[in-house]
Amino acid sequence: MTALGESYDVLFLDLDGTVYRGDAAIPGARQALSDVSARQYFVTNNASRTPATVADHLIDLGFHAPVDAVVTSAQSAARLVAEMVDPGSVVLVVGTEALAEEIRLVGLEPVRRFADAPVAVVQGLTKDVNWEMLAEAALAIRAGTVWVASNVDTTLPTERGLLPGNGAIVAALRAATGREPHIAGKPARPIMDDAVRRSGGRRPLVVGDRLDTDIEAAHALGADSLLVLTGVSTAWDVINAPAHRRPTYIGADLRALHQSPAELRIGPRPAWHVESDGDDVIVEACADAADVLDGLRAVADTAWRIGDLVRLVPRGEAAHRMVTGWR
Repeated sequence: MTALGESYDVLFLDLDGTVYRGDAAIPGARQALSDVSARQYFVTNNASRTPATVADHLIDLGFHAPVDAVVTSAQSAARLVAEMVDPGSVVLVVGTEALAEEIRLVGLEPVRRFADAPVAVVQGLTKDVNWEMLAEAALAIRAGTVWVASNVDTTLPTERGLLPGNGAIVAALRAATGREPHIAGKPARPIMDDAVRRSGGRRPLVVGDRLDTDIEAAHALGADSLLVLTGVSTAWDVINAPAHRRPTYIGADLRALHQSPAELRIGPRPAWHVESDGDDVIVEACADAADVLDGLRAVADTAWRIGDLVRLVPRGEAAHRMVTGWR
């Protein structure tokens, strides 16, 4: 059997909610990645830390993580800004010093005030965001400057649960200015293009926990994807996912990389009887239906063919327990 992780030449791995939550590695992640021969690149929408800091964090948690294998949305945002403004231009930074440093590295001048006459605004997650930061950025954006957001994730998975992400801050500036930013991070192409250039990968597998970022980014790249259910997106989200957010494979966590692609692929399963009746999806477990994720793969296959919001109708105790657990 060829395992999923051996079927691709490079893995583009999300971090928050996929490899770790805050300061804790997700159970099974260390061993799963250490036993995979495919090259691994860590592609993160979190723009609050430098690649070196991210690599150090991964190493502290027991992962193998060379700094050049870390691709951040801060790097991609800085590159995107540099392509849109003249060399040496002044850029107002709403974010951490790590984001400001990426702006310096592409030959631009980071500032924090509208009075410094910026020609662009770059925005990334910072836990120190305040009204003054947003006010300076709003003035610049309303004046017509280029606006680049590192990402628009509305939430950030942590060991405490889901906390506000950069997308929540972007929403505040969107409301205040009526403008839309250019986006560097997943699901947009800039960060994925950077990952491809950095890795030289010809057949990547995108791995993550969010349909609206990781999986949608895989579709934008034209790559296969593995959704792990250790972060934001849920089984119910999978069932009702639009076409551009549907994963190729579903696994419980990163240990799925050691299962065969056939085990993980969306499709019918012998142990689960699933059929459609109008907008209803009727689910029934056979006697040997032990794998709940197999049930999800079978249900998703039928639900996606219907194409609209579905109603699940479980028949039997096993199917009822499975469907109830998804809500």
